[in-house]
Amino acid sequence: MRNTPDQEKELDESPLTDGSDELYERLSLKVDKGQEPLRIDKFLVQRIENASRNKIQKALEAGMVLVNNKQVQPNYKIRPLDEIVMYSDKEAHGEEIIPEELPLNIEYEDDDVMIINKPPGLVVHPASGNYSGTLINGVAWYLLQKNKELSEQDLPRWGLVHRIDKNTSGLMVLAKTEKAVRSLAKQFFDHTVKRQYMALVWGDLVEDSGTIVAHVGRHQRFRKLFDAYPEGDHGKEAITHYKVLERFGYVTLVQCVLETGRTHQIRVHMQHIGHPLFNDDTYGGDKIVKGTVFSKYRQFVDNCFAVCPRHALHAKTIGFVHPATGKDMLFESELPADMREVIAKWRNYIANRLA
Repeated sequence: MRNTPDQEKELDESPLTDGSDELYERLSLKVDKGQEPLRIDKFLVQRIENASRNKIQKALEAGMVLVNNKQVQPNYKIRPLDEIVMYSDKEAHGEEIIPEELPLNIEYEDDDVMIINKPPGLVVHPASGNYSGTLINGVAWYLLQKNKELSEQDLPRWGLVHRIDKNTSGLMVLAKTEKAVRSLAKQFFDHTVKRQYMALVWGDLVEDSGTIVAHVGRHQRFRKLFDAYPEGDHGKEAITHYKVLERFGYVTLVQCVLETGRTHQIRVHMQHIGHPLFNDDTYGGDKIVKGTVFSKYRQFVDNCFAVCPRHALHAKTIGFVHPATGKDMLFESELPADMREVIAKWRNYIANRLA
């Protein structure tokens, strides 16, 4: 038996894989009044499209299934009006994780979580056509060195609960236990994780601060791109709060705080309001957007592009409740060298013009 139309209305699915940097989704279901007692693993297999009993049982064993907000065992028998929540990896990751020795900038680590400061240019996890040299390949090697008893099957693809773009730098949190996965997945889904980014954008923003509310989803024509849909007719809800930190006339340094975690959210939202990220070759920031086209200015901008050869975006802050201790954790990182240098160049350029 599959979901009836009425049951489908009660099934709450989180943002789709192609619209979110958060790698887990939440499925919720309320049991009918007349439901007979039935093992929860059998019930979920019947209700969730393409779900295998093996996958359901693994989710139950990992504590990724809650009934009335409590963890249950696979032999739990559902009751009428039970409220079931299941957290599930949204992507099918059957690819082998090949451990590789790679430099990792680990800001913090304990038995439950790891905070990594990702450099620009590093892909987060293996995907089609890109099976090695990723952050997760490096994490796999690192964990194997710390614990020789680990098998390669135990290595944490599942420990990754969110991601940032290849050319975005900054902080990421990885889970090292199943309990940590469950806790962090829920915090990301509930939008309680604190994430602050620094971005250099084109133009001089009119307001010192503001909020951008526009759904983000696949571009209707160019499927590799994302677009903003302020009417909410496509994509998923996305909210970005921004604050001006420093103005350089032609470009502006801003702080962005995310309520939601859609793929390319800041890049798409800033383009949507007419201020694409500096040197963002996907969303129009890799050309002169503001200012003249005279040779000296053009040469200066080209020099800035050479200094920061990627979109100028850095995940500066991440905060969450620790999965084991319940304490608030907050981590901050410095801007990387390329962004520091390009900001200094703009600061000097404007100072010399005003002199």
